[in-house]
Amino acid sequence: MKINCLIIDDEPSSQIVLKNHLKKVDFLNLSGICNNAVEALSFLSQESVDLIFLDINMPKISGLSFYKSLRNPPAVIFTTAYSEYAVEAFDVSAVDYLLKPFSFERFLSAVNKVVTLIQSKEPEKQASETILIKADKKLHKIDVNSIFCIEAFGDYVKIHLEDRFLLTNNTFKKILSLLPSRFIQVHKSFAVQLSKATTIEGNQVVVNGQKIPLGEKYRSGFLQKFKNE
Repeated sequence: MKINCLIIDDEPSSQIVLKNHLKKVDFLNLSGICNNAVEALSFLSQESVDLIFLDINMPKISGLSFYKSLRNPPAVIFTTAYSEYAVEAFDVSAVDYLLKPFSFERFLSAVNKVVTLIQSKEPEKQASETILIKADKKLHKIDVNSIFCIEAFGDYVKIHLEDRFLLTNNTFKKILSLLPSRFIQVHKSFAVQLSKATTIEGNQVVVNGQKIPLGEKYRSGFLQKFKNE
């Protein structure tokens, strides 16, 4: 997957931050940078993009007014120093709203939402769903189907893959929210991919050959979904 991106921002420092973040994600392609809405209109008349990183408070035409003027607009992530425009931004179906200054982790969370949005519009590609995870000081693109469970591990989360695991400094709730609904919580510290669960043995569920604890609180809900799988 390649996502072609356009930055529209009149602040050079903000352009640099976005460029540096984009470089860290291999499937994000920077198609262009525009300093204002007029330049952006000219650019988009000749090029198509999948995603716009759009400042709101710009001279002459605001980012919101510009985006509302587009026919069949691409996905948009607003990037601004002003929180008061958030409601209006989401009224135009913004994917996310980043308040400057924002971290790479916050940027990555927004990009993951774009990936989910694009994949939801292309159901034939669901078999190759991916998420981005930061671990070992690297950014990993992971095929969701290769994950059989996630595990809360102190201040970290272990993402168990078929042949290895990744340890990421994130919350269990946050990682679970990035995964499709077929990932079911079975214990306060574990969630499993339902299609990879093969056997229930007492208070344990066998997933990918490994025994995962099945908490009493989650047992009935999991059994119902396991039965219908």
